[in-house]
Amino acid sequence: MKLLRYGPLGREKPGIMDGEGNIRSLSEFVSDINGTTLSEENLQRLQAVDISSLPIIDADVRLGACVGNVGKFICIGLNYADHAAESGMSIPSEPEVFTKATSAISGPNDDIIQPRNSDKLDWEVELAIVIGKETSYVNEEDAHEYIAGYCVCNDVSERTFQLEKGSQWDKGKGCDTFGPIGPWLVTRDEVKDDNNLSMWLEVNGKTFQNGNTKTMVFKPAYIVSYLSQFMSLQPGDIISTGTPPGVGLGQTPPLYLKPGDKITLGIEGLGTQKQRVVEHK
Repeated sequence: MKLLRYGPLGREKPGIMDGEGNIRSLSEFVSDINGTTLSEENLQRLQAVDISSLPIIDADVRLGACVGNVGKFICIGLNYADHAAESGMSIPSEPEVFTKATSAISGPNDDIIQPRNSDKLDWEVELAIVIGKETSYVNEEDAHEYIAGYCVCNDVSERTFQLEKGSQWDKGKGCDTFGPIGPWLVTRDEVKDDNNLSMWLEVNGKTFQNGNTKTMVFKPAYIVSYLSQFMSLQPGDIISTGTPPGVGLGQTPPLYLKPGDKITLGIEGLGTQKQRVVEHK
């Protein structure tokens, strides 16, 4: 299933994408797409619904973040060896963990707001994992059973805030609009191999990132297992798993986003995002 949320910011409603690309309302069955909805029992109930009988929603409707009421937004840094190299950093021996503020979450096609005093605004296409049930001390072999699905994430970053203002990355990762997720949450049963998904990102029509999850240092199942050794994971939590090479920081010379730039990014089977950079008012 391709689950989504649509409507004005803060008033999103639950929906599902049918086989013809139509958005259908799920309001009759669930109040939102969130941690509660993502239990195995609820997902099985939704899979039994005759989607063709559901009301069709206007195709021009705004798409919100594909998961609502997110408790934790966890990210893995330097998880592609070639991206670590372009960043001038060593490949970590264990996953490099940081968080994005949940207030950074935005819709897949919402504007990216360049923060005040920002001069190194960057992009990162990433595969995001959405947790489906409470996870604690899970083995890597069993970790996939705790994943509800996957979505596209743009891990928008401000490199000055991230790398030049102390040792903590979070300042450059958690600004408002720095976490577009969606357009859909694709349930685990529709993703045959999360270790082999092509991914790409363009800025103003030029391709900068063209990678595949098969070059990850730490694979999705390992990441879920690893994180569960240090914190419990709850349904609806998001884990963004790192980016392939081609970010602005890695260009020669470095290239950063500015107001008016347009970003398009996507992952095989998980849909496409389109964003415009705007100046903070």
